[in-house]
Amino acid sequence: MRVRVLGCLSAGLLLAGAAFFTTEQAAAQTGEPYKLGTFSIDGRTSVGVVLRDSIVVDLAAANRDYETKNASAAKVQAPADMKDLINRYDSGVSQRIKQIVAGLVTAKQLDGTARPAFVKNVSAVKTLPPIIYPGKSLNAAANYYGHAGETGTPEEQKKEADARRKDRGAPYLFLKAMEGAVIGDGDDILMPRGRERVDWECELAIVIGKKAKYVTAAQAKDYIFGYTIELDMSDRGGRPEKEPRFGGSDWFIGKSHDTFAPMGPWIVPKEFYRDPMNVGQKLTVNGKVMQDSRSTDMIHNVYELIEYSTSILTMFPGDVIASGSPAGTGMSRSVRPEQIWLKAGDKIVASIEGIGTMTHNVKADPGPEPKKIWTDPPKTDGQQKK
Repeated sequence: MRVRVLGCLSAGLLLAGAAFFTTEQAAAQTGEPYKLGTFSIDGRTSVGVVLRDSIVVDLAAANRDYETKNASAAKVQAPADMKDLINRYDSGVSQRIKQIVAGLVTAKQLDGTARPAFVKNVSAVKTLPPIIYPGKSLNAAANYYGHAGETGTPEEQKKEADARRKDRGAPYLFLKAMEGAVIGDGDDILMPRGRERVDWECELAIVIGKKAKYVTAAQAKDYIFGYTIELDMSDRGGRPEKEPRFGGSDWFIGKSHDTFAPMGPWIVPKEFYRDPMNVGQKLTVNGKVMQDSRSTDMIHNVYELIEYSTSILTMFPGDVIASGSPAGTGMSRSVRPEQIWLKAGDKIVASIEGIGTMTHNVKADPGPEPKKIWTDPPKTDGQQKK
């Protein structure tokens, strides 16, 4: 009987304690899902909290407002940029974001005339790449069964996919340039002068949350900050004319032209992303569906990609791993009878379930037509005499 009475007293104390939580504190415990991005707001580059895919909260301004209204609250320095946010996310920044969001929701300040000046419509600000810029992006090649061997006939592609199912082998990762290549939602993709076989790949990208080396697949989730979209634009034209060495293959030319890594529109923190291994991916060109698949078709999952990459080099907060492309790229002959290459004037719309949508127009690079993009070594006197 005494145990029962004590139990009732304990429950009563817990309920009484709960009554002392403010509505805002209670809301912060449950939390409204949010995404994170980088924006040009009133002429400044600002980290923003995205709510309901339509509202942006200027985090620095909102944090000042919060600390002014809550004098007893712990002081939290607003992140200088997205990398700073990622580095300090678990050291007070995450909790402060939740407090700010809960306060806005509780006070009904996301709608109507009560909206503070630091709350904007997404359509009223310029969306920049969420990370300016990742230290590196590792991209997985041929990491979807539907993409493996899709330059062949449907029968050849199926044979290649079946072979990969029997023996997945090791992942194939390559480095992609970042500054110059990374652009944000709405920015133009430039067609490199003299290159006519430009292709698209809509990829789920993993954003690393903390320093990672020799991380196992079982540990990998702890090192993920969140997820975004990366379009791995690809130049399938191979080596320059009259330069057939290395079998004509050149991953530098193929992957690292300017504007060839559209990224965004924002990052979904992992706590708000239910299952990266079962999300839809879709890309259209001029309104025609080119890619429509799910991440369930991946050969090596996102955790295995982290294990493999960190077995080779150290990944740092804000680094990105793009997990590969589904079937339906422009070079495909298994999805459609003829290969299709991008041209100036085309419009790309790419989306990944739970993250968002990116839209890009393809334009001609205004630079001069390249006549020769390599230099022959100068002849020595001995060579000239011969």
